[in-house]
Amino acid sequence: MADVNVKINGIPVTVPAGTTILDAARKAGVDIPTLCYLRDVNEIGACRICLVEATGARGPVPACVARVSEGMEVKTNTPKLIAARKINLELLLSNHKKECLSCVRSGSCELQKLCHDYGIENEKSFEGVRNHYEIDASAAHMYRDNEKCILCRRCSAVCAVNQGVGVIGANARGFDTHIGCVMEKPLVDAGCISCGQCIVACPTGALSERDDTEKVFAAINDPAKHVVVQTAPSVRVGLGEEFGLPIGTIVTGKLVSALRALGFDKVFDTNFSADLTIMEEANEFIQRYVNKDHLPQITSCSPGWIKFCETYFPEFIPNLSSCKSPQGMFGAVAKTYYAEKMGIDPKDIYVVSVMPCTAKKFEAERLDHTAVKGLPDIDAVLTVRELARMIKKAGILFNDLPDGEYDAPFGLGSGAGTIFGATGGVMEAALRTAYETLTGETLEKLEFNEVRGTEGIKEATYNIAGNEIRVAVCSGTANAKKLLTMIKNGEKDYDFVEVMACPGGCVNGGGQPIVPANVRNFTDVRAIRAAALYQDDRNLPVRKSHENPDIKQIYAEYLGEPLSHKAHEILHTAYTVRSKY
Repeated sequence: MADVNVKINGIPVTVPAGTTILDAARKAGVDIPTLCYLRDVNEIGACRICLVEATGARGPVPACVARVSEGMEVKTNTPKLIAARKINLELLLSNHKKECLSCVRSGSCELQKLCHDYGIENEKSFEGVRNHYEIDASAAHMYRDNEKCILCRRCSAVCAVNQGVGVIGANARGFDTHIGCVMEKPLVDAGCISCGQCIVACPTGALSERDDTEKVFAAINDPAKHVVVQTAPSVRVGLGEEFGLPIGTIVTGKLVSALRALGFDKVFDTNFSADLTIMEEANEFIQRYVNKDHLPQITSCSPGWIKFCETYFPEFIPNLSSCKSPQGMFGAVAKTYYAEKMGIDPKDIYVVSVMPCTAKKFEAERLDHTAVKGLPDIDAVLTVRELARMIKKAGILFNDLPDGEYDAPFGLGSGAGTIFGATGGVMEAALRTAYETLTGETLEKLEFNEVRGTEGIKEATYNIAGNEIRVAVCSGTANAKKLLTMIKNGEKDYDFVEVMACPGGCVNGGGQPIVPANVRNFTDVRAIRAAALYQDDRNLPVRKSHENPDIKQIYAEYLGEPLSHKAHEILHTAYTVRSKY
């Protein structure tokens, strides 16, 4: 494609023909503000915040969709443009619930930042009628407050484009337009998969996770409760962003110290139960592969994906691994093995999970996640954002904390457990164990690079013990829909498939720190966080799940062997067909 020469605020820049003015400006070192724009997802030019003046145009044009041409000169900050942006912001505020002091997004709200940047002081410029809506808190994982919605449509775009679900969209018309579900159904009845991608896409506080912080504080302060916490792999490469650290900074030690300072009785690592998952799942795959039973086996670690499968592709339920997710397995062994080992009544153990995933809140309430009858495996789930709020509320200076270490007996996790957080990581971890189990040989090169990376769908074939193992990895349920449709139609044939609900995997989960659009649009946050997990894997002393000494101990002392009767009772689960409507 030919290059064109343009000027942005007098700065010459050469870019490929067809480049948007927004991208050309970025290359010239000029940041044009946006609100509705999300690259490859929501490119609709609706908010008019990114208006610029360009030669050859009859009036201001939206930089996010307008294309450059040879010799074009663009101005981004003329008095006319600044005045237009201020008017647009004031119009948005005129129909906005202004609770900035107490809003969960205060400090990370893109609307708030723009109003600050453009000096919007008179919020009464366009006084008049305001729309009023009831908050939809029907779902287990989140709420929607349409009085804070600016109709940017980023939420409905990610739901439709990235997730292939499309359960939310613009209802009504004109001044009555609002985001909702079909026939104004509550979210819980609309086929939502609880992934939370709409939350991290939202520029304001219109969408947020259900806050369980007070419930957890109450448990910590209850002397009758033995409160334990587990932290998912991706938390260690996400939490630091909430305290001003660069994207992808590994903060494992400070994370542990912060949790201990909050008052948790024991701080454990979900990497341990990720290893436990691999022991069960890899052996389950070997058993299925040998018996040619319901192949491909499909992973079950992502609760958003599981809910998607149950709702939209129930014919694949027999293909799902029966393993609980690492979160579920941890809760199960905490209230059985750990309770017995420590001599604590399981009803007095309160299990908290810190997860990068809002769907984990839904998973914790599944009726089949009760290793001890009458008790949930998991009592409360915190997103990374909720944990950060707890740390700040408690006055803990996170960046000044020394590095702490996880507690035994669930404190040691392998590198295989760490990479669970990246798309392809579960597959790679399982292959490391499956290879050595099938061949009896040591796997020298542990990296399965073909299943790494942030591409939506990846395929590979591996020769293991003379068997051609055909695998596929996908992330984002829109890609899962494509892959499952091809399998169903006989266009693709695999033995083992990994699916993550969120694009890029858990590193990009709906419970991770909010990244503003002006960063998301130009930075591959998923790749940076995933690279940190792979670095952590390389640095750990144990890199295979079956070599984790704590895993060997729990099988020797309690479970017997992978897929034993006891393991099935505690670590495995079942699925149910769900209605789309």
